[in-house]
Amino acid sequence: MWDKLDALERRFTELNELMSRPEIFSKAAEYQRYARERAELAKIVDVYQQFKRVIQEKDGVQRLLEDAGDDAEMSQLGREELAQLVEQEEKLTYELKTLLLPADADDQKNVIVEIRAGTGGEEAALFAADLFRMYSKHAERQGWRVEILESHPTGIGGFKEIIASVEGRGVYSKLKYESGTHRVQRVPVTESQGRIHTSAVTVAILPEAEEVEVDINPEELRIDVFRSSGPGGQSVNTTDSAVRVTHLPTGIVVSCQDEKSQHKNRAKALRVLRARLLDIAKHEQQEKISRERRSQIGSGDRSERIRTYNFPQGRVTDHRINLTLYKLGAVLEGELDEVLDALQQADQTERLKELEKSEVQA
Repeated sequence: MWDKLDALERRFTELNELMSRPEIFSKAAEYQRYARERAELAKIVDVYQQFKRVIQEKDGVQRLLEDAGDDAEMSQLGREELAQLVEQEEKLTYELKTLLLPADADDQKNVIVEIRAGTGGEEAALFAADLFRMYSKHAERQGWRVEILESHPTGIGGFKEIIASVEGRGVYSKLKYESGTHRVQRVPVTESQGRIHTSAVTVAILPEAEEVEVDINPEELRIDVFRSSGPGGQSVNTTDSAVRVTHLPTGIVVSCQDEKSQHKNRAKALRVLRARLLDIAKHEQQEKISRERRSQIGSGDRSERIRTYNFPQGRVTDHRINLTLYKLGAVLEGELDEVLDALQQADQTERLKELEKSEVQA
Protein backbone atom coordinates (compact mmCIF):
# COMPACT_ATOMS: atom_id res chain seq x y z
CA MET A 1 0.00 0.00 0.00
CA TRP A 2 2.74 2.47 0.97
CA ASP A 3 4.79 1.73 -2.16
CA LYS A 4 1.69 2.45 -4.24
CA LEU A 5 1.10 5.72 -2.42
CA ASP A 6 4.73 6.75 -2.96
CA ALA A 7 4.35 6.01 -6.68
CA LEU A 8 1.13 8.06 -6.90
CA GLU A 9 2.81 10.97 -5.14
CA ARG A 10 5.73 10.84 -7.59
CA ARG A 11 3.31 10.77 -10.52
CA PHE A 12 1.45 13.78 -9.08
CA THR A 13 4.72 15.72 -8.88
CA GLU A 14 5.58 14.65 -12.43
CA LEU A 15 2.21 15.86 -13.71
CA ASN A 16 2.73 19.26 -12.09
CA GLU A 17 6.07 19.54 -13.86
CA LEU A 18 4.62 18.43 -17.20
CA MET A 19 1.74 20.89 -17.01
CA SER A 20 4.14 23.75 -16.37
CA ARG A 21 5.96 23.17 -19.66
CA PRO A 22 5.05 25.71 -22.41
CA GLU A 23 5.04 23.02 -25.12
CA ILE A 24 2.43 21.00 -23.14
CA PHE A 25 0.33 24.02 -22.24
CA SER A 26 0.01 24.86 -25.95
CA LYS A 27 -1.45 21.40 -26.71
CA ALA A 28 -5.00 21.60 -25.40
CA ALA A 29 -5.91 17.90 -25.66
CA GLU A 30 -2.72 16.69 -23.98
CA TYR A 31 -2.92 19.35 -21.28
CA GLN A 32 -6.53 18.40 -20.47
CA ARG A 33 -5.57 14.72 -20.24
CA TYR A 34 -2.85 15.53 -17.72
CA ALA A 35 -5.21 17.87 -15.85
CA ARG A 36 -7.83 15.13 -15.47
CA GLU A 37 -5.23 12.66 -14.21
CA ARG A 38 -3.90 15.23 -11.76
CA ALA A 39 -7.40 15.98 -10.47
CA GLU A 40 -7.98 12.27 -9.85
CA LEU A 41 -4.75 12.02 -7.84
CA ALA A 42 -5.07 15.31 -5.93
CA LYS A 43 -7.32 14.03 -3.12
CA ILE A 44 -5.31 10.91 -2.33
CA VAL A 45 -1.97 12.74 -2.50
CA ASP A 46 -3.29 15.44 -0.16
CA VAL A 47 -4.41 12.84 2.39
CA TYR A 48 -1.13 10.94 2.06
CA GLN A 49 0.86 14.10 2.73
CA GLN A 50 -1.30 14.80 5.80
CA PHE A 51 -0.57 11.25 6.94
CA LYS A 52 3.18 11.71 6.54
CA ARG A 53 3.08 14.98 8.53
CA VAL A 54 1.22 13.21 11.35
CA ILE A 55 3.80 10.40 11.37
CA GLN A 56 6.60 12.96 11.50
CA GLU A 57 4.94 14.83 14.37
CA LYS A 58 4.28 11.55 16.20
CA ASP A 59 7.95 10.59 15.95
CA GLY A 60 8.91 14.01 17.30
CA VAL A 61 6.57 13.70 20.30
CA GLN A 62 7.87 10.21 21.06
CA ARG A 63 11.44 11.57 21.16
CA LEU A 64 10.34 14.39 23.48
CA LEU A 65 8.73 11.83 25.80
CA GLU A 66 11.97 9.89 25.90
CA ASP A 67 13.84 13.09 26.83
CA ALA A 68 11.25 14.26 29.37
CA GLY A 69 12.63 11.99 32.06
CA ASP A 70 11.02 12.77 35.43
CA ASP A 71 9.21 15.89 34.22
CA ALA A 72 5.64 14.77 35.02
CA GLU A 73 3.93 17.79 33.42
CA MET A 74 5.88 17.46 30.17
CA SER A 75 5.21 13.70 30.08
CA GLN A 76 1.47 14.24 30.59
CA LEU A 77 1.26 16.83 27.80
CA GLY A 78 3.30 14.58 25.52
CA ARG A 79 1.07 11.57 26.13
CA GLU A 80 -2.07 13.61 25.40
CA GLU A 81 -0.60 14.94 22.16
CA LEU A 82 0.61 11.47 21.18
CA ALA A 83 -2.88 10.01 21.73
CA GLN A 84 -4.36 12.65 19.42
CA LEU A 85 -1.75 11.95 16.75
CA VAL A 86 -2.33 8.18 16.95
CA GLU A 87 -6.07 8.82 16.48
CA GLN A 88 -5.34 11.01 13.44
CA GLU A 89 -3.00 8.33 12.06
CA GLU A 90 -5.70 5.66 12.31
CA LYS A 91 -8.29 7.94 10.71
CA LEU A 92 -6.01 8.88 7.81
CA THR A 93 -4.91 5.26 7.29
CA TYR A 94 -8.55 4.22 6.93
CA GLU A 95 -9.20 7.12 4.53
CA LEU A 96 -6.20 6.15 2.41
CA LYS A 97 -7.31 2.53 2.21
CA THR A 98 -10.76 3.71 1.14
CA LEU A 99 -9.32 6.00 -1.54
CA LEU A 100 -7.25 3.11 -2.91
CA LEU A 101 -10.29 0.86 -3.36
CA PRO A 102 -10.92 0.04 -7.05
CA ALA A 103 -13.38 2.53 -8.46
CA ASP A 104 -16.67 1.37 -9.93
CA ALA A 105 -16.36 1.98 -13.66
CA ASP A 106 -19.95 3.22 -13.74
CA ASP A 107 -19.69 5.73 -10.88
CA GLN A 108 -19.46 8.82 -13.09
CA LYS A 109 -22.29 7.77 -15.40
CA ASN A 110 -25.76 9.24 -15.68
CA VAL A 111 -28.57 6.92 -14.65
CA ILE A 112 -31.98 5.68 -15.69
CA VAL A 113 -34.35 5.63 -12.71
CA GLU A 114 -37.31 3.25 -12.98
CA ILE A 115 -39.99 3.54 -10.29
CA ARG A 116 -42.92 1.09 -10.28
CA ALA A 117 -45.91 0.75 -7.99
CA GLY A 118 -46.01 -2.66 -6.30
CA THR A 119 -48.42 -4.04 -3.76
CA GLY A 120 -50.93 -1.54 -2.46
CA GLY A 121 -52.92 -0.45 -5.51
CA GLU A 122 -53.60 3.27 -5.77
CA GLU A 123 -51.70 3.99 -2.55
CA ALA A 124 -48.56 2.37 -4.01
CA ALA A 125 -48.98 4.52 -7.14
CA LEU A 126 -49.22 7.66 -4.99
CA PHE A 127 -46.06 6.68 -3.13
CA ALA A 128 -44.30 6.08 -6.45
CA ALA A 129 -45.06 9.74 -7.21
CA ASP A 130 -43.68 10.71 -3.78
CA LEU A 131 -40.43 8.85 -4.44
CA PHE A 132 -40.04 10.43 -7.88
CA ARG A 133 -40.53 13.85 -6.29
CA MET A 134 -37.97 12.96 -3.59
CA TYR A 135 -35.33 12.01 -6.17
CA SER A 136 -36.16 15.07 -8.28
CA LYS A 137 -35.74 17.36 -5.25
CA HIS A 138 -32.44 15.69 -4.37
CA ALA A 139 -31.24 16.05 -7.96
CA GLU A 140 -32.12 19.75 -7.86
CA ARG A 141 -30.02 20.16 -4.70
CA GLN A 142 -27.08 18.47 -6.42
CA GLY A 143 -27.38 20.46 -9.63
CA TRP A 144 -28.37 17.37 -11.63
CA ARG A 145 -30.80 17.36 -14.54
CA VAL A 146 -33.91 15.15 -14.55
CA GLU A 147 -35.82 14.24 -17.69
CA ILE A 148 -38.92 12.06 -17.72
CA LEU A 149 -38.62 9.38 -20.37
CA GLU A 150 -41.89 7.51 -19.83
CA SER A 151 -44.74 7.70 -17.33
CA HIS A 152 -48.05 5.99 -16.66
CA PRO A 153 -50.01 8.31 -14.34
CA THR A 154 -53.15 7.39 -12.44
CA GLY A 155 -56.23 9.51 -12.10
CA ILE A 156 -55.43 10.98 -8.65
CA GLY A 157 -51.79 11.96 -9.06
CA GLY A 158 -49.92 8.68 -8.71
CA PHE A 159 -47.80 6.68 -11.14
CA LYS A 160 -48.11 3.03 -12.03
CA GLU A 161 -44.65 3.49 -13.51
CA ILE A 162 -42.34 6.39 -14.19
CA ILE A 163 -38.94 6.24 -15.89
CA ALA A 164 -36.53 9.17 -15.94
CA SER A 165 -32.91 9.97 -16.71
CA VAL A 166 -30.76 11.81 -14.17
CA GLU A 167 -27.69 13.53 -15.58
CA GLY A 168 -24.83 15.08 -13.65
CA ARG A 169 -21.46 14.50 -12.04
CA GLY A 170 -21.17 11.22 -10.13
CA VAL A 171 -24.90 10.46 -10.25
CA TYR A 172 -24.54 6.66 -10.27
CA SER A 173 -21.99 6.71 -7.43
CA LYS A 174 -24.67 8.22 -5.17
CA LEU A 175 -27.95 6.75 -6.38
CA LYS A 176 -26.81 3.15 -7.03
CA TYR A 177 -27.75 2.21 -3.46
CA GLU A 178 -31.42 3.07 -4.09
CA SER A 179 -32.26 -0.08 -6.09
CA GLY A 180 -34.70 -2.24 -4.18
CA THR A 181 -38.16 -2.33 -2.65
CA HIS A 182 -39.24 0.76 -0.74
CA ARG A 183 -42.06 0.18 1.76
CA VAL A 184 -44.46 2.85 3.03
CA GLN A 185 -46.67 2.66 6.11
CA ARG A 186 -49.35 5.34 6.34
CA VAL A 187 -53.08 6.06 6.23
CA PRO A 188 -53.94 6.20 2.51
CA VAL A 189 -55.65 9.24 1.04
CA THR A 190 -58.29 6.86 -0.31
CA GLU A 191 -58.90 5.19 3.10
CA SER A 192 -61.96 6.41 4.98
CA GLN A 193 -61.48 4.25 8.12
CA GLY A 194 -58.13 5.77 9.08
CA ARG A 195 -56.28 2.45 9.09
CA ILE A 196 -52.55 2.29 8.43
CA HIS A 197 -51.74 0.41 5.25
CA THR A 198 -48.44 -0.99 4.03
CA SER A 199 -47.62 -0.55 0.36
CA ALA A 200 -44.49 -1.12 -1.71
CA VAL A 201 -42.73 0.49 -4.64
CA THR A 202 -39.74 -0.91 -6.53
CA VAL A 203 -36.88 1.30 -7.66
CA ALA A 204 -34.25 0.36 -10.23
CA ILE A 205 -31.15 2.50 -10.75
CA LEU A 206 -29.42 1.63 -14.04
CA PRO A 207 -26.21 3.27 -15.28
CA GLU A 208 -26.95 4.78 -18.67
CA ALA A 209 -25.15 2.92 -21.44
CA GLU A 210 -23.27 4.59 -24.25
CA GLU A 211 -23.97 3.33 -27.75
CA VAL A 212 -20.46 1.86 -27.94
CA GLU A 213 -21.10 -0.23 -24.80
CA VAL A 214 -24.24 -1.95 -26.00
CA ASP A 215 -24.45 -2.98 -29.63
CA ILE A 216 -28.10 -3.20 -30.65
CA ASN A 217 -28.78 -4.91 -33.97
CA PRO A 218 -31.68 -3.07 -35.67
CA GLU A 219 -32.82 -6.40 -37.14
CA GLU A 220 -33.43 -7.66 -33.57
CA LEU A 221 -35.88 -4.87 -32.81
CA ARG A 222 -39.60 -4.74 -33.43
CA ILE A 223 -40.86 -1.16 -33.35
CA ASP A 224 -44.59 -0.47 -33.12
CA VAL A 225 -46.24 2.94 -33.14
CA PHE A 226 -49.57 3.86 -31.59
CA ARG A 227 -51.50 6.83 -30.26
CA SER A 228 -50.57 8.19 -26.83
CA SER A 229 -53.06 7.66 -24.03
CA GLY A 230 -53.53 9.36 -20.68
CA PRO A 231 -55.01 8.17 -17.36
CA GLY A 232 -57.96 5.89 -17.94
CA GLY A 233 -56.84 5.07 -21.46
CA GLN A 234 -58.26 8.13 -23.20
CA SER A 235 -56.37 9.24 -26.31
CA VAL A 236 -54.35 12.42 -25.85
CA ASN A 237 -52.90 12.56 -29.33
CA THR A 238 -54.34 12.38 -32.82
CA THR A 239 -51.19 10.98 -34.41
CA ASP A 240 -49.29 7.72 -33.95
CA SER A 241 -46.42 9.31 -31.99
CA ALA A 242 -46.08 6.75 -29.18
CA VAL A 243 -43.43 4.07 -29.70
CA ARG A 244 -43.09 0.53 -28.39
CA VAL A 245 -39.69 -1.12 -28.87
CA THR A 246 -39.33 -4.89 -28.38
CA HIS A 247 -35.86 -6.44 -28.17
CA LEU A 248 -36.54 -9.85 -29.68
CA PRO A 249 -33.57 -11.81 -28.22
CA THR A 250 -34.42 -10.86 -24.60
CA GLY A 251 -38.11 -10.04 -24.86
CA ILE A 252 -37.55 -6.63 -23.21
CA VAL A 253 -40.30 -4.17 -24.11
CA VAL A 254 -39.95 -0.40 -23.70
CA SER A 255 -42.73 2.07 -24.47
CA CYS A 256 -42.44 5.85 -24.65
CA GLN A 257 -45.27 8.27 -25.33
CA ASP A 258 -44.47 11.46 -23.39
CA GLU A 259 -43.20 13.35 -26.44
CA LYS A 260 -45.35 14.49 -29.34
CA SER A 261 -42.62 13.44 -31.75
CA GLN A 262 -42.35 9.78 -32.75
CA HIS A 263 -38.63 10.30 -33.35
CA LYS A 264 -38.05 11.63 -29.82
CA ASN A 265 -40.08 8.83 -28.25
CA ARG A 266 -38.07 6.26 -30.19
CA ALA A 267 -34.77 7.83 -29.04
CA LYS A 268 -35.92 7.78 -25.40
CA ALA A 269 -37.05 4.16 -25.65
CA LEU A 270 -33.66 3.13 -27.02
CA ARG A 271 -31.90 4.90 -24.12
CA VAL A 272 -33.91 2.86 -21.63
CA LEU A 273 -33.35 -0.34 -23.62
CA ARG A 274 -29.57 0.19 -23.67
CA ALA A 275 -29.51 0.73 -19.92
CA ARG A 276 -31.49 -2.45 -19.29
CA LEU A 277 -29.29 -4.51 -21.62
CA LEU A 278 -26.16 -3.15 -19.93
CA ASP A 279 -27.64 -4.05 -16.54
CA ILE A 280 -28.27 -7.62 -17.72
CA ALA A 281 -24.76 -7.91 -19.16
CA LYS A 282 -23.21 -6.63 -15.92
CA HIS A 283 -25.09 -9.14 -13.79
CA GLU A 284 -24.20 -12.01 -16.11
CA GLN A 285 -20.54 -11.01 -15.99
CA GLN A 286 -20.55 -10.70 -12.20
CA GLU A 287 -22.06 -14.14 -11.80
CA LYS A 288 -19.69 -15.68 -14.30
CA ILE A 289 -16.53 -14.46 -12.57
CA SER A 290 -18.00 -14.72 -9.04
CA ARG A 291 -17.30 -11.11 -8.18
CA GLU A 292 -20.78 -10.08 -7.18
CA ARG A 293 -20.67 -9.13 -3.54
CA ARG A 294 -23.13 -10.85 -1.23
CA SER A 295 -23.59 -7.88 1.08
CA GLN A 296 -26.96 -6.17 0.96
CA ILE A 297 -25.52 -2.77 0.10
CA GLY A 298 -25.34 -2.15 -3.61
CA SER A 299 -26.57 -5.61 -4.51
CA GLY A 300 -29.19 -4.15 -6.82
CA ASP A 301 -31.68 -6.84 -5.79
CA ARG A 302 -34.97 -5.13 -6.47
CA SER A 303 -36.99 -7.93 -4.82
CA GLU A 304 -35.39 -7.01 -1.48
CA ARG A 305 -37.01 -4.61 0.98
CA ILE A 306 -34.34 -2.00 1.59
CA ARG A 307 -36.17 0.87 3.29
CA THR A 308 -39.34 1.68 5.21
CA TYR A 309 -41.02 5.09 5.36
CA ASN A 310 -43.29 5.15 8.43
CA PHE A 311 -45.56 8.22 8.41
CA PRO A 312 -47.21 7.84 11.87
CA GLN A 313 -43.76 7.86 13.52
CA GLY A 314 -42.11 10.24 11.03
CA ARG A 315 -39.45 7.57 10.62
CA VAL A 316 -37.20 6.39 7.79
CA THR A 317 -35.36 3.09 8.32
CA ASP A 318 -32.78 1.62 5.97
CA HIS A 319 -32.74 -2.09 6.79
CA ARG A 320 -29.36 -2.85 5.19
CA ILE A 321 -27.37 -0.78 7.67
CA ASN A 322 -29.93 -0.50 10.51
CA LEU A 323 -30.09 3.27 10.07
CA THR A 324 -33.17 5.02 11.50
CA LEU A 325 -33.85 8.73 11.09
CA TYR A 326 -36.83 10.57 12.54
CA LYS A 327 -36.89 13.13 9.76
CA LEU A 328 -39.27 11.64 7.20
CA GLY A 329 -40.46 15.04 5.95
CA ALA A 330 -36.93 16.24 5.22
CA VAL A 331 -35.99 13.01 3.44
CA LEU A 332 -39.06 13.19 1.21
CA GLU A 333 -38.07 16.78 0.38
CA GLY A 334 -34.87 15.41 -1.12
CA GLU A 335 -32.52 15.65 1.89
CA LEU A 336 -30.98 12.26 1.19
CA ASP A 337 -27.31 13.02 1.88
CA GLU A 338 -27.30 11.54 5.38
CA VAL A 339 -28.79 8.27 4.13
CA LEU A 340 -26.69 8.01 0.97
CA ASP A 341 -23.45 8.93 2.76
CA ALA A 342 -24.10 6.27 5.43
CA LEU A 343 -24.74 3.65 2.74
CA GLN A 344 -21.57 4.63 0.87
CA GLN A 345 -19.55 4.47 4.10
CA ALA A 346 -20.93 1.03 4.96
CA ASP A 347 -20.23 -0.18 1.43
CA GLN A 348 -16.62 1.02 1.61
CA THR A 349 -16.15 -0.66 5.00
CA GLU A 350 -17.47 -3.94 3.61
CA ARG A 351 -15.21 -3.71 0.57
CA LEU A 352 -12.19 -3.00 2.79
CA LYS A 353 -12.97 -6.11 4.85
CA GLU A 354 -13.17 -8.20 1.68
CA LEU A 355 -9.91 -6.72 0.37
CA GLU A 356 -8.06 -7.38 3.64
CA LYS A 357 -9.48 -10.91 3.76
CA SER A 358 -8.29 -11.64 0.22
CA GLU A 359 -4.84 -10.22 1.04
CA VAL A 360 -4.55 -12.51 4.08
CA GLN A 361 -5.61 -15.54 2.02
CA ALA A 362 -3.05 -14.64 -0.66
